[in-house]
Amino acid sequence: LYSISGQDILARAKNGTGKTGAYCIPVIEKINPAIKKIQALVIVPTRELALQTSQICVELSKHIKLKIMVTTGGTDLRDDIMRLNGSVHMVIATPGRILDLMEKGVADMSNCKMLVLDEADKLLSQDFQGILDRLISYLPKERQIMLYSATFPMTVTEFMQKHMRKPYEINLMEELTLLGVTQYYAYVQEKQKVHCLNTLFRKLQINQSIIFCNSTQRVELLAKKITEIGYSCYYIHSKMAQNHRSRVFHDFRQGNCRNLVCSDLLTRGM
Repeated sequence: LYSISGQDILARAKNGTGKTGAYCIPVIEKINPAIKKIQALVIVPTRELALQTSQICVELSKHIKLKIMVTTGGTDLRDDIMRLNGSVHMVIATPGRILDLMEKGVADMSNCKMLVLDEADKLLSQDFQGILDRLISYLPKERQIMLYSATFPMTVTEFMQKHMRKPYEINLMEELTLLGVTQYYAYVQEKQKVHCLNTLFRKLQINQSIIFCNSTQRVELLAKKITEIGYSCYYIHSKMAQNHRSRVFHDFRQGNCRNLVCSDLLTRGM
């Protein structure tokens, strides 16, 4: 209701609580298909989250024929420029790429009155310092900002005070765990971790698993060990080429492999 009315939104929610649908539905509802210009911009921190978000938006808007475009770093800029020369209603992008297109005068934001910041705590980290301020300068003064974040560090508070107008605040963080999710804790020594995983694979009925490591080296090493003990396993991390990461993630989602080892690259938007 508040999103559709045009009020700024400040929402704190964990991944998996349906926040993508919560902002996609009102945004799509407010877009006028007859106006062949960008009317909504969704900013996310990673290519993987951009692709996931676009799939949801395309599915939700399939009966009203909206033109939804994804643009992220690591892809051919010329392709994006060609697509923007046609009609685009909604753009889902990583910050650096869309700012580049704006500064080149290719992405016309004069009609873009809706801005969504998904995983805002990441977008306002050192990795993207200053980019959002520059990006917002290309939007109309009368705009709606919807900000979604699992945590509210000082950078988020400062952004809210600078750019948002009396936002309606939503807090879905009271529950520690997500409904329908069973959590197990295993306290093991470093050298026992692979043995513990092997035990879990044998004891639990797991169709697919995603295993997180805190470095790219550990990702590759663990994936190799899991393969050696007889389980199919892919791995993905930020040092891999974009097209390779996309292919691995797509194949895993299609069920071509049961286990995926990754860095925190995929924690956003899961």
